[in-house]
This record gives sequence, C-alpha cells and structure tokens, in this order.
Amino acid sequence: MKRSVDYFRGCLLGGAIGDALGWPVEFLDYKEILERYGIGGIRELSLSSRGVAEVTDDTQMTLFTAEGILRAQNRYLSKGICHIPSVVYYAYLRWLYTQGYNEDLDESILEKSWLLFANELFNQRAPGGACISALLSGRQGSLQEPINNSKGCGAVMRVAPIGLMFRKREAFDIAVQCAALTHGHPSGYLAAGALAYLIASIIEGEELETAVKGTLLKLEEYDDHQQCSEKITMALEMSQKGFTNYRAISKIGEGWVGEEAIAIGIYCALKYKNSIKKALIAAVNHDGDSDSTGSITGNILGAYNGVANIPSAWIGKIELRDVLILIADDLLKDYDEETMNWERYPGY
Repeated sequence: MKRSVDYFRGCLLGGAIGDALGWPVEFLDYKEILERYGIGGIRELSLSSRGVAEVTDDTQMTLFTAEGILRAQNRYLSKGICHIPSVVYYAYLRWLYTQGYNEDLDESILEKSWLLFANELFNQRAPGGACISALLSGRQGSLQEPINNSKGCGAVMRVAPIGLMFRKREAFDIAVQCAALTHGHPSGYLAAGALAYLIASIIEGEELETAVKGTLLKLEEYDDHQQCSEKITMALEMSQKGFTNYRAISKIGEGWVGEEAIAIGIYCALKYKNSIKKALIAAVNHDGDSDSTGSITGNILGAYNGVANIPSAWIGKIELRDVLILIADDLLKDYDEETMNWERYPGY
C-alpha cells in the first residue's frame, strides 16, 4: 500500500513537472524541438521571468478536480448523500472563471474557494477548446446525454486526484462520470477512467506492469473500449521492444486525443519506471501534445515511485508547488475528520 504523503505528493508534483517540461514545446513538432533545443530535445525546465516553471490547464484543472472531490466528500460526511460529478462540475466552473470567462458567475459558486486566492491560477495556458465550450454551454454532460463527441485529452489529463482519493473499485466510474461533463466520446471518458484506475491500483500497492494489465481488463467491462484498449496494449508491447522513444511514440500517436495521451504516458512510465526524469524527457519530445503526455507520465510515475524519485531542483522550480503539496496532503487525509481542515472545502 502506497497510501502515504510521499506518493500522493509525488503524483501531483510529478504531473505538474511533466506539464511544465512539455509546455514550451506543446505546439512544436519533433524536428522543431531538436532545432531549438539540440540533440535529445528539451531536457530541463524552462523558467519564466518570475523564475518558475509554468504549468498549463492540465495542472490547473487537476487542482480543481481535487477541490471538487474533496468538497463532495465533505458534503457526503455532513449530509450523507452527494452526486460527485455535479460538485466537480461547479469546481470546473471556478476554473473557467480563472480563465477569464463567466465573470457573472453566481457568487455562491465562487464563495470560500481557497484556490481562487492562488493568483498563479489566473493565467490562460492554451486551455482545451472542448472543456471551454462544454462549460460555457450551461449544462452538464453525462454518459446518458453526451455534451459533444469530443475525445480530446482534456478529460484524462485532469483526473489523477480521483485515483488518489478513491479505491480502484470506485475510481474508474467516478472518473468516467467527471470526464463526461465535458467530453462525450467513449475514448475521451474511458481514457480518464483508465488513468484513475491505474493510479488507484498503484497506490494500492500493485506493480506497474500488473496495474496496466489490470486496467486493460477493467476497460473490457465497458462498451466502446476498443480504441483505448488497443492503444494501451500497443504501449505495453512497445515498452518491451528496442524502438527509439520517438519511433515508439509516433506509432502510438500524438496524444491530442484521450486514448493516445494515456497510452504515451503508460509507454514512457513502463520504459523508464525507475527514472521519472528519463520518462518525462521521453514523454515530451515528440510531435504532439507534449504537456499532457508529460503530465500523465508524471502522475503515473510520481504515484509509483514517490517524491524521492523526482529531482529536488525540479520540485523547487515548479509553479503552484505549495498549492499542489497542500491539496495532495488533503487528498490523503480526507477520511480522517479529526485532522482534515474541512473549512477549505465547504459542501453545498
């Protein structure tokens, strides 16, 4: 069992570092990355004028996912009932507010959200179009009433906290429902379920390869799982072959869609399961969505190896570091009413 502060912090910090490492090259192809950063591509965090490595919407939405499920837990403890996706939906509306939208959002939705005091969250870093349009629509997507046909990676890149907080028997379905708020294609929401289930399996003490194979078995229980299953199977196979990372990732895809993003993350995590630095460098140096594939890889290996596996110099440079640590600690102790500061997460 890896239910300890090292692994919870490792998951969220690892994801943020992968996000920040990939952000400067998100919209560059591999050739452009090599021209700009030399042989081996980008290998170190780029710092802003403020001296921090900036994160994107991947980390921003991960934090609001965490806030949402913690608020849902408080509501459940105080009132005995709660529909988790609805509470998470309002957390995502608060994220939308930080992006400059919904300025007329009801004050009751903004009230007492301590995340809104983190000024660094009020930055647009190429937020996903599917998330923005779905949240602006004024309705909550669901499995029964899909809000669109998007299978972009904007659903999978934000659900790591669900895998930390819930046991794997619950994590998959909760992540799927929260993903369906903004992404209506099965490969969009099933990829999210798969990542949450994988992280929950790791936290419960499973070896990485075993957890990946278990995730594949879990996917088979759901309709329209084939695209996700095929890509994750390919990642598992590629990690055991001698292809270069660029060639292997190119065969999997570019990561702009959910099934490719999680598969690239799994490939890099399996290939370098004992070195998050090598895994993240592989995860961001390709033709596609580098920050999201970096973020997912970091979530997986951070949960698997803990903080000790992350270079301390990287941790010290990451934007929102203190917020990430605080919310990781809150996810860990949510079950303990005596030590948890529930005032940070008021129920509705």
